[in-house]
Amino acid sequence: MQGVPQQFPSEKDRAQFLQLSELPGVELYQAHISRYAFEPHTHEAFGIGAIDFGAERFRYRGASHIAAAQSLVMMNPDELHTGESLGEEGWRYRMIYIDPETLETLTGERGWWFTEVVKEDPVIACQLSQAIAALWQAPDALTAHGQMLQIVDLFRPYARIADKAPQEKMHRFDKVRDYLRASYAQSVNLAELAELVSLSPFHFLRQFKHHFHVTPHQMLMAFRLFEAKRLLAQGYSAADVALSVGLTDQAHLTRAFAHRYGITPVRYQKQIAGC
Repeated sequence: MQGVPQQFPSEKDRAQFLQLSELPGVELYQAHISRYAFEPHTHEAFGIGAIDFGAERFRYRGASHIAAAQSLVMMNPDELHTGESLGEEGWRYRMIYIDPETLETLTGERGWWFTEVVKEDPVIACQLSQAIAALWQAPDALTAHGQMLQIVDLFRPYARIADKAPQEKMHRFDKVRDYLRASYAQSVNLAELAELVSLSPFHFLRQFKHHFHVTPHQMLMAFRLFEAKRLLAQGYSAADVALSVGLTDQAHLTRAFAHRYGITPVRYQKQIAGC
């Protein structure tokens, strides 16, 4: 039906994306979600935002979290996560996604990293939400850059900044994750993944799910759909994008994209193009 968002099963759920030409490497997002449950997905960017109303429940880095109203959410790049409402009223929030290279260029600082994904700070959360809303409406490049720096100042106290991000001990399955990321456009089978870590497919699948809390297919789709977002933002057609990221056709892309991000590829492309 015309006028009813196609991306959500419930009319109570809505979301918007925006990219500003003045700020390459930055994407804005605002949403009010009541019924929808986001499957595991990833962003190869820092995701920083604030909960304005309600509460979100999500998994991140293998643990469950709750972000209540007036909380900050700070996600590191390339971390699989989910998202759903904690209550019937849903949750309303604003996010800004910043590529690591863009953040380093803006600040002149390397090694940004967040150790806490949720932080209760009513004052800063309110200020951050208002600052993201103001950036959404920035009338010119000068205003946008000034607003962007204000946003960075607000979340900077919660970040660890060093010459390098904190190094964690490599896990054997990190090799599989990197392989899936590099092979997002190809057909991948369980046997070849298991061979990477010298396990039988049966034991590999059990241990992979235990470590990442998702299946290899869910992780592969997360990488495919993130790349699809990038290509759509560059103006490629949904049909071409589908083939480029290893999906069968545009219909497959539409179903998977809407299931992960709550919005169809065509609608996403129109939003970020300002149509």
